[in-house]
Amino acid sequence: MITAVVFDIGETLTSDTRYWADWARWLGVPQHTMSALVGHVLAQGLDNAEAIRILRPGCDVGAEWRARQAAGQGDHLEESDLYPDVRPALQHLRDAGVWVGIAGNQNAAVTGLLRGLDLPADAIATSGEWGVSKPRPEFFDRVAEWAPGDRRQIVYVGDHPANDITPAKAAGLRAAHLRRGPIGLTAAAQDADWTVDSLTELADLIIRQLS
Repeated sequence: MITAVVFDIGETLTSDTRYWADWARWLGVPQHTMSALVGHVLAQGLDNAEAIRILRPGCDVGAEWRARQAAGQGDHLEESDLYPDVRPALQHLRDAGVWVGIAGNQNAAVTGLLRGLDLPADAIATSGEWGVSKPRPEFFDRVAEWAPGDRRQIVYVGDHPANDITPAKAAGLRAAHLRRGPIGLTAAAQDADWTVDSLTELADLIIRQLS
């Protein structure tokens, strides 16, 4: 029986479209160029921060992020950043008695931004808070300690096979691959328990298993 579902953040709950548009404005390049570079590095299996280093070779991406913060152009989240199926799917799961968590690779400030959206979730955490990020096994150990139930009763949901699905399965969790965003749509997750095209589909699937 599934007791908890824990969701990744970027390209699972939130679209990265505006995030990279903000970086494009900061770096002074067209949004199309920024998007193309992000797609290029992701296709090579590299961290998406490499797109910034292509534009500014040798730069400290963390320092650039802090400079944006200081200039009042730091991270923020808006309702429009959420995919349309997020609120109804999370609420559907909670109404069915499933514990809903949100945990992904984000800086600690994003925790507060997500809480400010008042999502139907029981708990929210980020790698910045935990001090460990995906795909390291310790991240998924934290998920297993944090969410109720034993590991086979916890489902981790994400778009990235290498960062989300494979390490979640290696940690003994169940995993759902969401075909969303550039990675989710192009990289297969053969070891996923489920592959879905929307969170609505996933919520319905899980709730059917509870009945």
